[in-house]
Amino acid sequence: MSFQPFTPAHFITLAIGFVIIGMLIVLARRSEKSQRIITALLAFCNLVSYPFALYAWREYPHSLDNLLPFHLCDLAAIVAGFALVTRRPILLTLTYFWGLAATTQALITPALSIGPPELPFIHFFFQHFVIVAAALYIPIVLKWRPKQPWWKSPLSVLAISIGYQATALLINAILKTNFAFVSDFPDNPSLIDHLGPWPVYLFAMQGLALIFFLLLALPFRRSSAD
Repeated sequence: MSFQPFTPAHFITLAIGFVIIGMLIVLARRSEKSQRIITALLAFCNLVSYPFALYAWREYPHSLDNLLPFHLCDLAAIVAGFALVTRRPILLTLTYFWGLAATTQALITPALSIGPPELPFIHFFFQHFVIVAAALYIPIVLKWRPKQPWWKSPLSVLAISIGYQATALLINAILKTNFAFVSDFPDNPSLIDHLGPWPVYLFAMQGLALIFFLLLALPFRRSSAD
């Protein structure tokens, strides 16, 4: 079965995913024991998402793009898993900003052609939802806050994101892949389609990323730093 964005299957999947995220956050806030269990569960789900990808694509036509964990959301899942385990500030910061600024975009405009109930479909939404769950869980349940002044963390994440983009360009040139969609447009419709031709859209992507990062930091502009 093929998948098309903005169809009933897409909207139902989004609704189910966000309801589950809400339930996990509510349960985690009920007691310390629940928090420990759900923190461990989210960490496990994020860290297992890459092995799940290898399993999900084993019987389908695939490329290195599907098998190597170099897309931003692949890295975000790994970062989120270790963030929940270690509570290291830089990992928590990356999870929050990457998860809510980038992974939510992937949920809205999925780069996916295989529909339900096939495993690649299940993996795609599983991976992206557990990243978003971690990104929301960190400030709401674990009480993480970005550094002060409020704009400092967005600039730090932007610098890391630019470094990632440059690395993805190099990897793509060597392997003929399209990690982070920095070498060509995604197959499915996405926000990138409206940002101009290559390589103009690369600069537009980082400009939008900075705007999203700053907006995500605004709710914490008066919070004390961790």
